Amino acid sequence: MVIITNIEEQKNNTNRVNIYINNGFFMGTFKEVVYKLGLQEGSIVEEEELREIINEELYISAKAKAYQILSKAMQSENQLRYKLINRGYEEHIVDKVIEKLKEYKMLNDTEMAKYLTKSKKRSKKYGKNRIIYDLKRKKIDKKIINKVIEEEVKEEEEYENAVYLAHKKIKKIKDTDKRKIYQKLSYHLSYKGFSYDVIKKAIKEVIGE
Repeated sequence: MVIITNIEEQKNNTNRVNIYINNGFFMGTFKEVVYKLGLQEGSIVEEEELREIINEELYISAKAKAYQILSKAMQSENQLRYKLINRGYEEHIVDKVIEKLKEYKMLNDTEMAKYLTKSKKRSKKYGKNRIIYDLKRKKIDKKIINKVIEEEVKEEEEYENAVYLAHKKIKKIKDTDKRKIYQKLSYHLSYKGFSYDVIKKAIKEVIGE
C-alpha cells in the first residue's frame, strides 16, 4: 500500500493533474478522473490497482471523446489519434481506443479514402492530383491513397471531368485571345487537380488546337 502525498495541477494543462505517491511522481490524469474516484492527498491506495482504475477511466473518457469527434465528421486514424493526444490522452490509451473503433468498423482509412475519392470525382469533378492532395490532408497513409486512386480514378473518367470543367469555365472567360483563354483554362484545370497531359487534351477538345 502507498500514500498519495500530492495532487497538483499541471502547468501546461489546467484540466490535468499530476499524482504523487510516497513523495514520488506516479502518473498524470484528468481532474475529472481524480474527482470521480475521490482521490485526495493522504489517501492510502494499492499502487497497481490505482493505475489500472485510472487507466480504465481514461480509456472510457477517450472513447467517449472519440465518439463525439466522429459524430461531427469522418476522421482518418491519424487525424483522430492527433486530436485525442492533443486533448491530453496518452498514446497507450489512444492506441486502445483506435483498436476498439476499428473492431467496431467505425474507423477504416481504406473505406474513407474510397468514399472521399468517389465523392470528389463525382460532385467536384476533381482530377487525380487534387484528390490525392485532399486525402493527404486527411492524414491517410500514402500506400492506401495510391491503392485507392489506382482502383477508383480511371483515365477516361478523369478526362471527361476535365472536359466538363473546361466547358463550364470557358463560358465565364471574357477574353477573345485564344492564348489567354488557353492559359486561364490550363490554370483552372491544374487547380482542380489534372495532369498536364489531361489538361492539354481537354482544352484541345474544348477550343481546338
